[in-house]
Amino acid sequence: MQANQATQAIDERALVRKIAWRIIPFVFILYIISYLDRANIGYAALQMNRDLALSSEAFGFASGIFFIGYFIFEVPSNVMLNKYGARVWIARILVTWGMVSVGSAFVQNATQLYVLRFLLGVAEAGFFPGIIVYLTYWFRSKELATTVALFTAAIPVSYIIGAPLSTWIMDSVHWLNWSGWRWMLVLEGAPALVGGILCFLYLTDRPADAKWLKPAEREWLLNELANDRKARPDAKHFGSLKAMTNPKVLYLSFIYFVYQCGSLGVGYWMPQIIKGFSKTLSHTQVGLIAMIPYIFATIVMVLWSRSSDRHSERRLHSAIPLAVAALALLGAGLTNNPYVSITLISVSLAGLYAFKSPFWALPTLFLTRSTAAVSIAVINSVGNLGGFVGPFAIGYIKGSGQSATPGLLFLAALLVASFFMTFFIRVHEQRDADTHGAVANQSH
Repeated sequence: MQANQATQAIDERALVRKIAWRIIPFVFILYIISYLDRANIGYAALQMNRDLALSSEAFGFASGIFFIGYFIFEVPSNVMLNKYGARVWIARILVTWGMVSVGSAFVQNATQLYVLRFLLGVAEAGFFPGIIVYLTYWFRSKELATTVALFTAAIPVSYIIGAPLSTWIMDSVHWLNWSGWRWMLVLEGAPALVGGILCFLYLTDRPADAKWLKPAEREWLLNELANDRKARPDAKHFGSLKAMTNPKVLYLSFIYFVYQCGSLGVGYWMPQIIKGFSKTLSHTQVGLIAMIPYIFATIVMVLWSRSSDRHSERRLHSAIPLAVAALALLGAGLTNNPYVSITLISVSLAGLYAFKSPFWALPTLFLTRSTAAVSIAVINSVGNLGGFVGPFAIGYIKGSGQSATPGLLFLAALLVASFFMTFFIRVHEQRDADTHGAVANQSH
């Protein structure tokens, strides 16, 4: 009875804020490190392509092969996360990708670069979906889009930090007569090794193990999460194989595949697109200009995700940004004005990043948390194959015609297809009288 009264006395908003401050800043920093290590090849290319004699096609292949390794090992990695727990497995992921990232600085030819980029994908596989599933252990459905947005905002923030940092290192650090791009890979890869150790020491696997919560706070949180699961009677539990072959999961996987073609195609090639504006731009200046689209994208991403949570709506909040991104990419591909081009690229990236959080709230509406670990891994791994197709397609098209414009138009067309697929997902929503949280059953 006393425990019940203590639970009722909990300040809900203060406790949710306490949990968020404990978890979100830490995983946010880890994700920044993750994206620095996977995306800095775009800046390295400004020097590396010449040093390693890489063609446009070879650079596109090197950028994309990361996602082949990621795809193959994503689901096994998340099965291991379920088995060993988030603290141990995410720490393992960080340490191994840090080692591979630092090792990439020593490559001497295209083949070695392909191997190390593939191994980087293998090492990092499971990190993003693992964190998404980890967040569902701590936050209710009604808070999930905003929570995921605060985590995934690390992606554009990593570019905001990485663009000037990477290019400054390349221009300024040449110790031991080593090229700047090699030092950039070493200096940006090392933090993952430190992050892995901190993850093992700091992260708490589940609320029941959280000694930093008071007993009454733990009881309240566990009760709320249990009630949240009960409020989704249509959520289903599948075994690993069924989750991987479930039509809804595969449908969402294809949407994410097309989305990643656009997002990573633009992200990896943007430094070279900006460099093409003027031959007089230094690498540092390219990095400073590249910050602009990501600053804008970060702001839009968080505001849009809050709107999704406030209205308890996921489908349209996922679809509309794709349409905006497609139109902006189309415009960017058709203009030769650098100011208009960077403005439209900014709008397209804002749309691409605004899509993420509402989209990742969709699987939790029709799957249990245990199934979500495998299902989100399937969606992310299949979808991330778009990270191979997008950069490689732009590289191939650019290599054929010496212009990235047809590649941007190709990505815009893919995003239009993704918009229609997302828009026509059928959603059934019920409103809870007290929380106004959405209970949705997704079908297509």
